[in-house]
Formats: sequence, C-alpha cells, structure tokens
Amino acid sequence: MRSVGKGFVRTLRALLRRETGVAAVEFALVVPLMLSVYLGCTEAAALLTADRKVQSVAGAIGDLVARSNKTIAQSQLRDYFLASTSIMAPYSTSGLVQTVTAVSVDDDGEATVLWSVRYENGSLSTTVAEHPKNSAYDLPAEMRAIATGQTVIAAEAEYGYLPLLGIVFKEALDLNRSALFMPRFGGTITLN
Repeated sequence: MRSVGKGFVRTLRALLRRETGVAAVEFALVVPLMLSVYLGCTEAAALLTADRKVQSVAGAIGDLVARSNKTIAQSQLRDYFLASTSIMAPYSTSGLVQTVTAVSVDDDGEATVLWSVRYENGSLSTTVAEHPKNSAYDLPAEMRAIATGQTVIAAEAEYGYLPLLGIVFKEALDLNRSALFMPRFGGTITLN
C-alpha cells in the first residue's frame, strides 16, 4: 500500500511540474470571456450607430421644416419624411416613427400646438394623439424664453432597435430623439 501511495504522489508531482498543454487550457478558459466581450462591443457599437441615426433623422426633418417660408404643403412634408427616412440605411425603417409639431409660444411663455404630423410605415397622419391641436406642449424653459412670441418646430424620431445577434441585448430597445428649431424666416409655418 505504501508503494501505491508513493507512486501516486510521485505521479502528482510530475504532473505539477509539466508545462505542456498549459497554453491550451488557458486558451480554453479565456476564449468564452473574450468572445463575449467582442460580441458585446459589436452589439453596443451597432446600438450607438442606430441611436446616432435616429438623432440625425429628428434633426434633418426638423431642419427641413424650419426652412419653409410661412407655409408647407403636405406633399412637401411627405418628401421631407422620405428623405429623412433614408438616413437610417442600412437599418430597417419599419420601426421608424417621425413626428413634426409646430408649437406657438405666447408672450407669457405658454406653448400650444398649432399642428402636428406623423409619418409611420409610409403613411402620413395629420392627427397625432399625443399632440392634439391647441393643446399644451412641454418645451424646455430655455426654449420658451428664446421663442417667446414666436413659433418652434419640434421634431421627434422613435425607433425600435432590434439587436443584430440577440446575444447581449435580447429585447428590442426603444430609441427616442427630438430636436427643436426656430423657423428660418420667422413667424408661423402653416400646414396646407
């Protein structure tokens, strides 16, 4: 029995001194962690890119409407929405919702909706449940101070981002961005 115990101890010491295969074991332990980090970074980068594109859509549609001189036709507004939608490439635009609202700020700083238009899945709607005509609109205090007695164009873009791989982020993430603009030619922009 003693010789069996000595043999086992001798074999164990020999195994502890050997270095062959250590790199393979370390590689096997590190690969899952490194792969997770790589895939997580890829997902995070794609999410940030989509978020920047949503911000660009809101900025583009608001800027285009703010450049209108006193009036804007619904057909022209539809063209603006279509142009802004192309910013989302190569991402799918099926989950993109764009809203433009003209907000009047009176001399007391109260903001009310003049008109609001939403573009979703290729259809234009002049009825936006969140912003009915003549309802109050929540503008930041700084914008109300700047726009007292004038009009503000508020542009919003919403997008349901679906993860590329679904490993790190499994659920769709809602991206919401907005932008505020003053009409370039002053006054009010009416919708025809």
